[in-house]
Amino acid sequence: MRNLLLTLRFLGTRYHGWQVQENAHSVMEEVQDAVEALFGTRDPVTGCSRTDTGVHADMFCCTLRTENPISCYRLIAAMNAKLPPDIAVSDCVEVPEDFHPRYSATAKQYLYRIWNGSARDPFTEDRAYFVHPPLDAARMDRNAKDFLGTHDFTSFTNAKEPVNENIRTVRRAEVYREGDSVVFLVEADGFLYNMVRIMAGTLLAIEFGKREDGSIPAILEARDRNAAGKTAPAHGLCLHKVYYENNEELFR
Repeated sequence: MRNLLLTLRFLGTRYHGWQVQENAHSVMEEVQDAVEALFGTRDPVTGCSRTDTGVHADMFCCTLRTENPISCYRLIAAMNAKLPPDIAVSDCVEVPEDFHPRYSATAKQYLYRIWNGSARDPFTEDRAYFVHPPLDAARMDRNAKDFLGTHDFTSFTNAKEPVNENIRTVRRAEVYREGDSVVFLVEADGFLYNMVRIMAGTLLAIEFGKREDGSIPAILEARDRNAAGKTAPAHGLCLHKVYYENNEELFR
């Protein structure tokens, strides 16, 4: 049995996230359909993460377990011929049998994109959250730095999990402006349910005067979802990178 690591890129607008769901269209279902169309068997596919409805990915990793001898090079083209235009395989490598795309990951990086122009832009409509009032990206960046380090992120999740499951280490957090776009970049050893979207929503709440400037340490300490800002819309979120111990060997 071969264990193939596929790297995908997808626009999540038409999908109810990655995971297969009853009565809902998912990215994983499309990948499984493509595999079945190629091999005649519905070989198992495992993803590196669940994603919410409407969330995108520049780099989403999944494993495909198959006995088919097709080369990785040929599989990329063959899969892309079967997949819809908003999902594409960008890479394929064979990995050890015990490699798991989720549990072998050492960190993930997300981008939350905000369109901060004077008017909404049809070309970013499904890929960025439109916010009209001018944002101070430098102030947002200063506040984002308070996410750095190891913290209990109970205030930044909608999941009902035990407190000891909510500890995460954020190793990079920054906000920067690219023209009319404001981007929140965050990288951590793992993320809780809705964590990035609530972090983004809290930074915006500070900008809108609904939370105090410099209040993120107190919000973290509160361990209370009500202390943080609203959950920002899903369509602004994109999984940007997935890290593994041997990243350089896997993704060349």
